[in-house]
Amino acid sequence: MAAIRPVAALVALTALAAAQPACAATGPEGGACVLPANRPFEGRPWSLQRVLLDELWHDTRGEGVRVAVIDTGVDDTHPQLAGAVVPGADTLAPGGDGTGDPVGHGTLVAGIIAARPREGTGFVGLAPGATVIPVRQNDARGHGTDASLAAAVRLAVARRAQVINISQETVGPRAPGAALGRAVAEAVRRDIVVVASAGNNGADSTRTPAYPAAFDGVLAVAASDRDNERAAFSRPGSFVDIAAPGVDIVSTAPGRGHCADSGTSFAAPYVSAVAALMRAKYPHWTATQIAARIEQTAERSVNGRDDFVGWGVVDPVRALSGDDAPQDAPHPDEPPPGARAPDPAPLPAADTPQRRDRRYAAWAMALTVLLTGAVAGGAAVARERRRRCTARAEGPPGAGSAHPR
Repeated sequence: MAAIRPVAALVALTALAAAQPACAATGPEGGACVLPANRPFEGRPWSLQRVLLDELWHDTRGEGVRVAVIDTGVDDTHPQLAGAVVPGADTLAPGGDGTGDPVGHGTLVAGIIAARPREGTGFVGLAPGATVIPVRQNDARGHGTDASLAAAVRLAVARRAQVINISQETVGPRAPGAALGRAVAEAVRRDIVVVASAGNNGADSTRTPAYPAAFDGVLAVAASDRDNERAAFSRPGSFVDIAAPGVDIVSTAPGRGHCADSGTSFAAPYVSAVAALMRAKYPHWTATQIAARIEQTAERSVNGRDDFVGWGVVDPVRALSGDDAPQDAPHPDEPPPGARAPDPAPLPAADTPQRRDRRYAAWAMALTVLLTGAVAGGAAVARERRRRCTARAEGPPGAGSAHPR
């Protein structure tokens, strides 16, 4: 309990800004998820249809990798999360272990990462062998603060998380030297893959960085739609590193069923799951190298990064099926060996008055010939028509008038 007292003291600092879940709070038809959710989703969600799961899990399902979910808690009684969740921590109720989730947000996030396969549903987590460490940091009343979020990051580090998912955003502080910045920097220094949502006020053209996503070393995730375009609500900015499906995302909800919701909150765990798979497959790679592979293998619409989807939309299979040579940073795609740009078509020299006059004269001559031919042809047709009319009027040769006798 002694280790919990500093956390409680930090939570009591009411002067700090609240940390908010980074979700758009809309379901498939625009309404919020209804909890508890007892109806399972029978089909395969669109966000999983774009992934060849058998190929993705060829080498690993994330066994042995510990992923901290800093959120509203996780319902560990859900059938697809039973056995996937270990006791964690609670910054709002010292002594709590993070299991249980009356809000539902954290349970959706955890399911995207590590939900186990189950008969009767096509939904499954991308890393169904990974272990979830729930760290409760927020509730339905928004009691989470920058201080409690910083404390949650430290608790995740203390529980030996190898990946930390933060589907939260704060309005401050933005200084790396503040408590939250220091906590994130410590997690990065300990070689933990830190993944955070980019935020949801993109519809207002807001480009202000969201934190902790914008801190150095954090993989900032925007939300993409079914067309691999930035979701309208996803916040753009120079801090965005990658994008992942974040529209109408189906996942586990408190109860026994599933719910669909939209937001960068649900794009971030998609990337965290890929990071967990990579930690299992490449145990000697650094967090920086894992992030670079995820960015380098993303599906891009431009050769490089932009402020809307970063380096592109994550491609889980491609990230796991590359060679075993790590890299420390993403870069624009290299052209194939021996490839070169096509030669430009020759452009004519600038026109001169002499050339223009000769061209106009040739056009006039061609037009005159065409008109002359048309007039001559028309006259011949007219003469032939008159001849035929005269012949019909005179009758056949030798014919005369018939008079009665």
